[in-house]
Amino acid sequence: MLETFAIWFRPLEQALKWVRECRGWEHVDKALADGRGIIFLTPHLGCFEITSLYYASHHPISVLYRPPRKAWLAPLLHSGRERGQITLAQTNLKGVRGLLQGLKRGEAIGILPDQVPSSGEGEWANFFGRPAYTMTLVSRLALSTGATVLLAFGERLSGGRGYVIHIEPLQTQVTTANLNAAIEMLVRRCPEQYLWSYPRYKIPRGAPKPPVKI
Repeated sequence: MLETFAIWFRPLEQALKWVRECRGWEHVDKALADGRGIIFLTPHLGCFEITSLYYASHHPISVLYRPPRKAWLAPLLHSGRERGQITLAQTNLKGVRGLLQGLKRGEAIGILPDQVPSSGEGEWANFFGRPAYTMTLVSRLALSTGATVLLAFGERLSGGRGYVIHIEPLQTQVTTANLNAAIEMLVRRCPEQYLWSYPRYKIPRGAPKPPVKI
């Protein structure tokens, strides 16, 4: 929480200085040259707030977010996240249309791929050996636009020295199973920095129960 508020409300130039290195930016340049847009997948690993902020210091990006349950938090969230060239898109039909429009303009969008979707917006796929209700939005957007799918996370450096941002392409077909496998690969690199308290295995209201085996 302290990290998030520091990134949100410190001067933008100061927050960006905390990024010590970005590894894999060549994948961004290649994707932008292709002109079909970029889908950034940033799981709950490391500091996911800094990744969009860093990208937005170079190019525009639309980021999917779930509005807070308490209405008074919404202005705080917007003022903290809509900085630089970041546009927020709510997790509803209007927001998804905004993401699609951004991709069609050849821009980037950002999605937390391990966020549990609502009923009817996902399917069951294994995540670390257990069925997890996984969003199908990523595959739908990728198939409809031909956008490049990139994995990204902000690794925290020890002693409060800042962050290293890692960017790499998704090397497989965009399916829920491959999506979870890619997230697992990233988490295994920095397991201590994954947000294990997030209820990844919850069953959304109205969703079918997970199968016994997948």
